[in-house]
Amino acid sequence: MNASVRALLNRFPRLKALLKRILGWVRPSAGVSSNYVQLKAGEAEEESSRLRAAWQAEELPRKQRELVDEQLLAYRRGEPVDVFDVMTRALRALPSDVRGMSVLEVGCSSGFYSEVFDIAGMGVAYAGCDYSDAFIALARQKYPALRFDVEDATAMNYGRDTFDVVISGCCLLHIPEYQAAVAETARVARRYAIFHRTPVVVGQPNKYYRKQAYGVETVEIHFNEPQFLDLLASCGLELIGTYTLDESVHGGVGSATRTYVCQKTTQ
Repeated sequence: MNASVRALLNRFPRLKALLKRILGWVRPSAGVSSNYVQLKAGEAEEESSRLRAAWQAEELPRKQRELVDEQLLAYRRGEPVDVFDVMTRALRALPSDVRGMSVLEVGCSSGFYSEVFDIAGMGVAYAGCDYSDAFIALARQKYPALRFDVEDATAMNYGRDTFDVVISGCCLLHIPEYQAAVAETARVARRYAIFHRTPVVVGQPNKYYRKQAYGVETVEIHFNEPQFLDLLASCGLELIGTYTLDESVHGGVGSATRTYVCQKTTQ
């Protein structure tokens, strides 16, 4: 799908949803991800272990950045990009003015959300971390004035309450120990935690898939939504906002991609 068509569909979300139903664009989605295979019971842990280093592949940053640069160009022209728009809406809707706040993005890839926030005039003090040396190298090359660290989302080296806002940037779905990653996000956040582009299922248990992403084989988790929300609460995070990117739920069963915004309630 080219940029002009994507921009048109992002401008008219109901048309986008209708086309998804008509043309069979159902989750798991096409695009950079393909060849989804649902894993049977017992396979998920084995495959997660085998593919643990998938996102550290040297070729991934270049492949992802080609798509990101196209989206950033469109965003600078004032065209809507749904994943960027949801993130900036979530920040603007925080109970406190986000301007001047310190923001850490966990799973930052090449740090492109720093550019999104700049385009949107958010005025935040951005930092990013990722467990891929290759992604962090590209981030430092693209944005040399900003701080980027190589970190494991399940055991970060930042102190408690280090950043006003911690964004889990669409990385939980690739982390087998996602419970630990949520707890670490809560620990490092001083005020707010945002779980961006989280794939969830409704009326079903967690689902696990093996897929191709930018040509690299990896595992993807779709979280049972009530259990995921219980996990956030158990980590001292109060849900204060939910933003839905896509949803297909019928008769209490289905799937969605959401961004969850939380306020920290425990120190």
